[in-house]
Amino acid sequence: MSDHPPELGWMRLFVEVARLGSFSAAATLLGLTQPAVSYQIRRLEQQFGVNLLRRQHRGVELTAEGERLLAVAAKAVGDIDALARSFRVEAERPVVRLRTDYAFSALWLIPRMDGFRRLHPETDIQIVATQRLAAGFRDEADVAVVFGTRTQFEAVGTLLLPERVVPVCTRGFLDRNGPFDDPGQLAGARLIHLDAPLPSPWFDWRTYFAEFSILRGAHAGRGDISFNTYSLVVQSALSEQGVALGWMGLVDTLLSAGMLLEAGPSLEARDRGYWLVPPRSPNVHSERLSTWLSDEVKKND
Repeated sequence: MSDHPPELGWMRLFVEVARLGSFSAAATLLGLTQPAVSYQIRRLEQQFGVNLLRRQHRGVELTAEGERLLAVAAKAVGDIDALARSFRVEAERPVVRLRTDYAFSALWLIPRMDGFRRLHPETDIQIVATQRLAAGFRDEADVAVVFGTRTQFEAVGTLLLPERVVPVCTRGFLDRNGPFDDPGQLAGARLIHLDAPLPSPWFDWRTYFAEFSILRGAHAGRGDISFNTYSLVVQSALSEQGVALGWMGLVDTLLSAGMLLEAGPSLEARDRGYWLVPPRSPNVHSERLSTWLSDEVKKND
């Protein structure tokens, strides 16, 4: 065990792995590869001389030692992020924060980020990814992209991406398990689920089949897989583990590249989806980001 404290970069990586419960999800969020994340965590455990995570079939969970480290590391990373923001303000370089969830940031935003940088090189953008926005998230000068219903957000925002889903899988999975010429055939396939409360706030396989008046057999769900983050759902589909519901706007690039194929009819909820919510006190930088987000969505309409 080393007497020297680990670098901050390792702390940030550990915090994200702990929060997401997955090496792959943390790698996607941080722009790294899954093996690189796994290697850094092993080095961190060697440096501390204890096991920080328990590797499981569907991800990882913290050990007691990992819980203790997370309490310290999360505060340290948060404090340093806050200090970094203050440095930027002092340097009079504008920073605009975008608050959104992990799926939108990883699958929609990050592949397009360079476009905003080229258009507005004078403005720094900070992505704050979280699954739950605090009640007062509009009080700060942030732009938010949040998933919800017209009832929740129409009064404060505009609908950016209406919810539209389509079953997706790889060509290899389709060749081995298809064809899926109608939704009824999907009911017998191995499905990939995104964990959600009941009733689900978004389309899930239960509501998808209900739309077509399809009942799955008692044994049809054997072998299904479920994840608590959508990035892992997509990764599982790419790994030919089953058929997932693909949210249009999040899997478009994978479909256009042929990495995933449509495997059934689509469904749309016009009053539900991702909403663009400006801050209570907009400024020129938040307005530029909001305009860019809207324009990017229109490019694919």
